Amino acid sequence: MLIDLKVKAGPQFYRYHEGALDFVPELLKEYQVKRLLVVHGSVSWEKARPRLTFLDDPAQEVFFHSYTGECSYMGADMIKQKVEQQQIDFILGVGGGKLADLVGYAAHLANIPFGVVPTLASNCAPWTPLAVMYKENGESEGKSEHFLRQAAFLITDPQLVIDAPISYFIAGLADTLAKWYESEAILAQPELQNEPFLQIAGYTAKLCESAIMTQSQKAICGIQTQEVTEEFIHLSEMIMAASGLVGGLGDKYARNAAAHAMHDAISKYLPKSHRFLHGEKVAYGIFYQLAIEEKWSTIDQLLPFYQEFKLPMSLHQMAIYPEDPQIIDQLVDFIASKEKVHLIPVSTTKERLKQAIFDVENYIAQC
Repeated sequence: MLIDLKVKAGPQFYRYHEGALDFVPELLKEYQVKRLLVVHGSVSWEKARPRLTFLDDPAQEVFFHSYTGECSYMGADMIKQKVEQQQIDFILGVGGGKLADLVGYAAHLANIPFGVVPTLASNCAPWTPLAVMYKENGESEGKSEHFLRQAAFLITDPQLVIDAPISYFIAGLADTLAKWYESEAILAQPELQNEPFLQIAGYTAKLCESAIMTQSQKAICGIQTQEVTEEFIHLSEMIMAASGLVGGLGDKYARNAAAHAMHDAISKYLPKSHRFLHGEKVAYGIFYQLAIEEKWSTIDQLLPFYQEFKLPMSLHQMAIYPEDPQIIDQLVDFIASKEKVHLIPVSTTKERLKQAIFDVENYIAQC
């Protein structure tokens, strides 16, 4: 029996279908919202605002805050200050993954409820009580868990999500795909086999992987033609909703391991990596974790998928390989400092973590 497992089942309310946004006023009424703060971005806000007709409802006073584009501690403090100044009683986040993370963390700081309306499926699990933090210059600052506060709702409309750039959707697929490759070996350990929540987490991770590997091409065709296909609905739900159950039910045993640790490391020590999306860096991180585990046949199986959707496979391919050996050591030290990396049931010494970086580069160069 595990005594360190923190289970978070999902947002308190979830809807994803055409017309789903019509249910937001009912939820705001349930929370007796009088002063609502809407946190939004720029491009996605322009397309979302005409659909959010409930904001014109006189039932509550509405305030607006345009975030900086990063999920940062500074940005969260700015929202907290606005909440206090305007006596806000509910935060609504409208935007992508970084914005959803920011709103959740800011609501935790301000001690008020929040809901999210995703406008793109670019990052896995926007409802989870975990924020990937960055500095305003894009440098990684790790993660902040606020597991005692869950999203009041996640509601959006596929018509709002489908017209985002395809590259963002592909990045979301890769970010979600990592759920399986980061958790598979950990959850397969005998001492974890009889834990019901871990079993459900593992099943969900496999469900995500299977759907992504078989339906991605048709889903992306739907985006290209702006047709809300069954495959697009299915995979965007995997990214935005189902993937959150992997870490939500499996906690540290099924959330992030070496793939995300590598994402954080290169985001911190390789400034040139900032031009890549979160999920793109995680895609490379999947190959890095598989190299640690020496699962070369699995990399071979993934190569056609990566090549079809132009996902990063190595640091050289991304043109960010550090020639300075000290930077390599910084990457390794950072990765080695993450507890979850050492849950992988293989050798995770610094020597092994370092060698895996070279192994990936050499392997991909020969493909």
